[in-house]
Amino acid sequence: MKQSHVPHGWNRRNFLTTTVVSTMSVSLLDRPAAKAAPPPPGVSGDTFQVTMRVNGQRHQLALDVRTTLLDALRERIGLTGSKKGCDHGQCGACTVLVDDRRVLSCLTLAASVEGQDVVTIEGLAKPDGTLHPIQQAFIDHDAFQCGYCTPGQIMSALACVKEGHAKSDAEIREYMSGNLCRCAAYPNIVDAINQAKAEMKEG
Repeated sequence: MKQSHVPHGWNRRNFLTTTVVSTMSVSLLDRPAAKAAPPPPGVSGDTFQVTMRVNGQRHQLALDVRTTLLDALRERIGLTGSKKGCDHGQCGACTVLVDDRRVLSCLTLAASVEGQDVVTIEGLAKPDGTLHPIQQAFIDHDAFQCGYCTPGQIMSALACVKEGHAKSDAEIREYMSGNLCRCAAYPNIVDAINQAKAEMKEG
């Protein structure tokens, strides 16, 4: 039987593979380009409008969709009391209250607090400058040294008392364990919370 001439290096499998790939390429090139989905209302490109109440004041901001609450507070509103420590939610220096719940603002997207009440360290003192009992207690008990972690410590301490987690020293230590103090002022922090707890109940 006479064999058909097949080019060197070609066989039936190579021929079929080349044919299929060529057909798919032509089909894909003929398809119209898919149109991107339109952005949701109020969003233009990679930015969005967010309204938040911070320390009782209303702020309307145009932010990148990836903006964290911490960056919005520090870079857009100018409230630099909340600190960027690790930026990974491990040190607690960025702690703020959102609707009376403590949150790590470095891990919280600004978009998620739309219409909610945010309280930072700057919002604790009274308009006349009188310190909040928890702030005064930190001073009275020398519960800070370098001070970098102090805003987050105070905000967590406030939540600790408000949420009823300050019944004992052990309970305070457990609740406050997410806030790191590299200067190791932990015993003084516990003492400050115990003092503030009594004063907040009286108030």
